[in-house]
Amino acid sequence: MSRGAYLLDLGRVPYQEAWDLQRSLAGAVSQGAIPDTVIFLEHPPVVTLGRRTDELELHVPEHAEVDVVETDRGGKSTYHGPGQLVCYPILDLKRHGKDVKKYVHDLETALIRTLMALDIEATRLEGLTGVWLQRPPRKIASIGVHISRWVTTHGYALNVDLDPSPFTEWITACGLEDAAFTTIGRELGRAIAVDDVRPFAHAALAEVFDLQLEPLPTEDGHGLWKQPIQQQLADASVARTNATVSS
Repeated sequence: MSRGAYLLDLGRVPYQEAWDLQRSLAGAVSQGAIPDTVIFLEHPPVVTLGRRTDELELHVPEHAEVDVVETDRGGKSTYHGPGQLVCYPILDLKRHGKDVKKYVHDLETALIRTLMALDIEATRLEGLTGVWLQRPPRKIASIGVHISRWVTTHGYALNVDLDPSPFTEWITACGLEDAAFTTIGRELGRAIAVDDVRPFAHAALAEVFDLQLEPLPTEDGHGLWKQPIQQQLADASVARTNATVSS
């Protein structure tokens, strides 16, 4: 039986705001105040550094209009920007197997199924995290996660339709020398919007993690609420419970 979860479908959110949001949600999920919650969004241009990033990976030009943020996720450096769909699942892994390797494998499976819905055949490469296309190998999605008290933050980034050059010109993305990066638009040979991919990503993640996603209303702009997130979601949880009791 699928487990209920919240879906936050946001617009373009600055990285630090999204990270603060994740941490707030993780605290609420850990305390049992809200169910698992999944965020989908885009970021303005930003280079994020994982815990294993080597300073030699960074070669961002001085004139580049991009933030650089050190994070607590695993992995090395990566790039986020408009035209990339980012997914941050805030899940309590005590309900999903308490297995970090399985969790990452499941994220890869969700990505592979998302791309399959767009007639793109993707796969894993042995010894490498993320999702790739073959012949020649080219990376289309990156994964980096953080887990505390079995609650997850961070997640995946799927290249929908953006210029992939920052992955190689600004950084040595994921610490991989000479790696090639691609996008859904490039593989399809046509323009495609992030919003066109969201429904497939929602469905794939829900299927893999056996979740029944309940979309939550968002405010204008990038969608974040002015009210503290824990209170907003707690109110939604109470409202859902009351509706169930009265039905």
